Amino acid sequence: MSWGWLAVDASTGAAESTQQAIGYPTLFLLVLLGALVPVVPTGALVSSAAVVAFHQTAPFSLALVFVTASFAAFCGDAALYWLGRRGMGSKNGSRWLAAIRARAPEEKLTQAQERLAEHNVAVLVLSRLVPAGRLPVMLACLLADWPLRRFVRGNLPACLAWAVTYQLIGILGGSLFPEPWEGVVAAVALTVAISAAPMLWRRLRGAPQAR
Repeated sequence: MSWGWLAVDASTGAAESTQQAIGYPTLFLLVLLGALVPVVPTGALVSSAAVVAFHQTAPFSLALVFVTASFAAFCGDAALYWLGRRGMGSKNGSRWLAAIRARAPEEKLTQAQERLAEHNVAVLVLSRLVPAGRLPVMLACLLADWPLRRFVRGNLPACLAWAVTYQLIGILGGSLFPEPWEGVVAAVALTVAISAAPMLWRRLRGAPQAR
């Protein structure tokens, strides 16, 4: 019987090693892409990866998800900010700066500028945790002429806090369900609900009340 268990453990370990060899680089690239082109649901990706890591037997799986996700988000934000600064200095701007402006409505930009003036770097941390809050604050930093080094210093804890938050959502989903796919579904549903909540709240507040 012991040999049978060893064979099962070996096959499980080999399968997990293959998943890690493919999964972590893929997670890095997708989160990096999501930071540059904010249409990829990066929060859901991190939560899903955390669910899978939670069910793995390999040590440090969750730690690797955290390091991969936070580093990818940090690199993506830094690259986008650098491209935005190049656009600010260019006579004709750039498509990257235009993309940031397009996703930073005037009302949100004004709020971001006010909060940035009051709370400085701390606003970056909150902007990463609030749905659709990252780009208005990034644009506010660009308009305030923050150098890249200053933005990067403030954005590092923001990316770490973001990765921890969505990883905890994944761990919660993984702990509630015995099968990884069930935990992934639960984690994705929760991240979608978190992302949609502010928009629904604004609509409810703006809806005319019945007399």
